[in-house]
Amino acid sequence: MKIAKLETFTNAFVGFVRVTAETGESGWGQVSTYNADITCEVFHRQIAPHALGTDALDFADTLNLIGEREHKYPGSYLRRAMAGLDTALWDLRGKVEGKPVASLIGGSPGKVRAYASSMKRDITPEDEAARFVRLRDEKGFTAFKWRVGAECGRDADEWPGRTEAVVPVVAKALGDGIEKLVDANSCYSPARAIEVGRMLEQNGITHYEEPCPYWEFDQTKEVTDTLAIDVTGGEQDCEFTAWRTIIGERIVDVVQPDVMYMGGMHRTLEVARRAAAAGLPCTPHAANLSLVTICTMHLLRAIPNAGKYLEFSIEGPDYYPWQEGLFRGDPFVIEDGHATVTDAPGWGVEIAPGWLEKAQWRESVAE
Repeated sequence: MKIAKLETFTNAFVGFVRVTAETGESGWGQVSTYNADITCEVFHRQIAPHALGTDALDFADTLNLIGEREHKYPGSYLRRAMAGLDTALWDLRGKVEGKPVASLIGGSPGKVRAYASSMKRDITPEDEAARFVRLRDEKGFTAFKWRVGAECGRDADEWPGRTEAVVPVVAKALGDGIEKLVDANSCYSPARAIEVGRMLEQNGITHYEEPCPYWEFDQTKEVTDTLAIDVTGGEQDCEFTAWRTIIGERIVDVVQPDVMYMGGMHRTLEVARRAAAAGLPCTPHAANLSLVTICTMHLLRAIPNAGKYLEFSIEGPDYYPWQEGLFRGDPFVIEDGHATVTDAPGWGVEIAPGWLEKAQWRESVAE
């Protein structure tokens, strides 16, 4: 079965990919969010020409070939575009075989424990605590993550004193029996990261994400080696050269690849495999309610070193207006703190026709 046609449907934030085989069967995937219209241009110019006419079901080597053919263009945009091909082909294969992707990659459908992930820094400690408590009681979440520092903040806080306030206020409000995580988004120098980390440890926080500029591996390792708390990271890293260092030198305690940033499931599975061989858990990054969270749910149902939970964004249209109306129905139901991978074929979701009608469309076809 060969790939006959590749289509993209995009706006500036989200880009879906439809792959159609010569038999007429099709599958849906997604390029990474943000600047998705640029990524779809990369898709048609640097991904589609190498993929059209190749095997639609056995495609791991096609992904490798794309990297080789486009060797002068390593990095984020190529991988973000590649994710659209990879995820669409997994959906196609699942539909052809009548299986969810989780089953295709060695797992099974079922429940996935989720942690409620806040994306906000412009929220007071008291308001953050209040919405967490409400979600704990209404949705049954047993783990929560909130933000400290400022994004790439050079040791600055979102406003003076916010970190020192939000950590104890939220931790106390959630109480015992709830796992507590924070994300610094590359804010700190090692000295400040360690200082904050000591406070986190004193307040029962167990997960300290991206404390230092993510590209400065030595800085992160200093924090990892100093603190007892789990230091985590890797969401931005999309090349195996970086992962060789992160895993081989144990830069972090928990690896966090992002399926869409990484270039799709095949490449993310390879990161998870390498981490498992090194004894490191994998808790992927999945920071919005687009296809990335669906893919991550399937991944966590399959890998042997799956972390304790799925990242599940709690932000709605006030924060992410572009994620509204992407799918027909609601694939993101949380019950008793868990999301569910169904037994539906492929990803088990359908892109909303109304969204597709409003998107910019383009196709590449086999000659």
